[in-house]
Amino acid sequence: MKALLALGAVCILWGTTYLALRVGVTQFPPFLFSTLRFLMAGPILIVIMLLLGKKIPNSKIIFTQAVGGLLMCSLGVAVVGWSEVNVSSGVAAVICSMMPLWTVLLNLIVNKEERPTPLIIFGLLTGLGGILLIFREHLSEFYKQEYLVGIVAIFLANLCWAIGTMWVKKRNVNGGDPIMNAGWQMLFGGLFLLPMSLVLDDYTNIQWSANILFALLYLTLVGSVAAYACYFYAVTKLPITIVSLYAYINPVIAVVLGWLILDEKLNAGIWAAILITLLGIYIVNKGYQLKNNWKTQLTKS
Repeated sequence: MKALLALGAVCILWGTTYLALRVGVTQFPPFLFSTLRFLMAGPILIVIMLLLGKKIPNSKIIFTQAVGGLLMCSLGVAVVGWSEVNVSSGVAAVICSMMPLWTVLLNLIVNKEERPTPLIIFGLLTGLGGILLIFREHLSEFYKQEYLVGIVAIFLANLCWAIGTMWVKKRNVNGGDPIMNAGWQMLFGGLFLLPMSLVLDDYTNIQWSANILFALLYLTLVGSVAAYACYFYAVTKLPITIVSLYAYINPVIAVVLGWLILDEKLNAGIWAAILITLLGIYIVNKGYQLKNNWKTQLTKS
């Protein structure tokens, strides 16, 4: 139950971060923005866990988190942020909703135990279809040349996130506290971002504002400390393909927030698309229930 609650928090909280990230990277050097975010969030989470009595992990576990931080924070989240300078947060959310499909494809290659059944694959495709319907009015942006580099970068960042998630899940068996590990991942992710920021960011016109400070604090405390910790707790307790379903719910949250805050369109067609997305999630969960029941019966026989 705790793992499901943690996953639910991720679904909601990360759904709010696309807007905050868009605000930050369009008004501040994008890689520096993510660097500051992770260099604050990582140590905060580590200190909290130390105060709760957790111990610093050994060098082997720290190495695992360093690789995870590189793949997920530096090459994943930060690259998506950099891309949102030119790509709208809605389009970024659509592309990031592909993460469950990346996970399925990677599982087909490296993880026989979590290979999806045809029903699970059908559910994933149904959910993805719902997401595409939600953003159907934005699909034309994919063909604009100025978005091309950003779109490709988001696809690659999404793949890096999927690889990093699988790496951490596989290596973190009996590998320390998952929330402490998340803090180390963010810390290393921020450290790896430093040279990327020095090379790719423009520091000539750095200006602080209330919007930037709010976006940075929100992403640090909510999008990173709270949601990232919940994510890795869920990763260690649930099948990876179930955890990856957050990528379907995040864009739904983004649509609703856009309607509430920015007065964006939310009509019957979009509601129908949301229902299709939720149907896809239900089908995936049902597929895993049937798969687990089959395994149980096979073991008893």
